[in-house]
Amino acid sequence: MSIADRNPDQAKPVPLRFSHFGVYVRDIPTMVDFYTRALGFTVTDRGIHDGREIVFTSWDPDEHHQVILVAGREGPLENNPINQLSFRVASLEDLQAAWRRVAAEPAVRDGRPINHGNAWSYYFRDPEGNRIEIYCPSDWHVPQPCAQPLDLLLPAGEIRRATEEFCRSLPGFQPMAVHRQEMVEKIGRR
Repeated sequence: MSIADRNPDQAKPVPLRFSHFGVYVRDIPTMVDFYTRALGFTVTDRGIHDGREIVFTSWDPDEHHQVILVAGREGPLENNPINQLSFRVASLEDLQAAWRRVAAEPAVRDGRPINHGNAWSYYFRDPEGNRIEIYCPSDWHVPQPCAQPLDLLLPAGEIRRATEEFCRSLPGFQPMAVHRQEMVEKIGRR
């Protein structure tokens, strides 16, 4: 007899909400400087755990930590199992402001703004080569993956108009509110 047979409530998935992530780094001072100065995180705690320096950072006073930087990264970037670290901002204008700030950092490389149709993103690598995405959602859904170049120098209104026109031309286009309702129904069926 399985655990689920003995207690049917244990068979139901518990709703999860993303809270934080930790990343191993080689150079704690450089990475703390970048994450606090360039990305605006605040150091909330720091110390030693299992012989490794660990620094907790957050943007949210209700979250003790959102990004944890842990000393001890070894090996080349190819051995890093993290594909990317993604941060959501509230608006396209906020994305443009974050892009201007981050793109000005000398240590940032491989900067690439992308229009996904359902979101606008800026991808780049932090000082140790971890890929980071800063993004904001759009008002439209198109099937993914979808990527086209994005010029963040354009006025936000112009980007919105061009994105809507692009999205409406693709099969599977939906207003995001319609897509979200479909996802509520789909996820609710688990």
